[in-house]
Amino acid sequence: MAKNILICDDAAFMRMMIKDILTKNGYNVAGEAENGAKAVEKFKELAPDLVLMDITMPEMDGIQALKEIKKLDGTSRVIMCSAMGQQAMVIESIQAGAKDFIVKPFQAERVIEAVKKVIG
Repeated sequence: MAKNILICDDAAFMRMMIKDILTKNGYNVAGEAENGAKAVEKFKELAPDLVLMDITMPEMDGIQALKEIKKLDGTSRVIMCSAMGQQAMVIESIQAGAKDFIVKPFQAERVIEAVKKVIG
């Protein structure tokens, strides 16, 4: 069975790029969100196997959204995405319960490696 993944990034082209990588590797993109608040809503609605979450977004950032998702479902699996040089935020997101993180610009192999590690 294909694993359902929710992609959350404020940049539409980033969501498209990640979606392309995932679908080519047999994963199902269940939904997309352009900010943390929408990600939390979509998480409630879709109950995905995994969330790929950007850290820096408008309205609600990825770390706050991660904390909200963890409150809703302690077993939820979230991989954070960040640009270079956001080490402190990466550490904070891991402490908040993120399973892994991917650095932008994405390399397809690294995205798939992280996804496989977290949900198989």
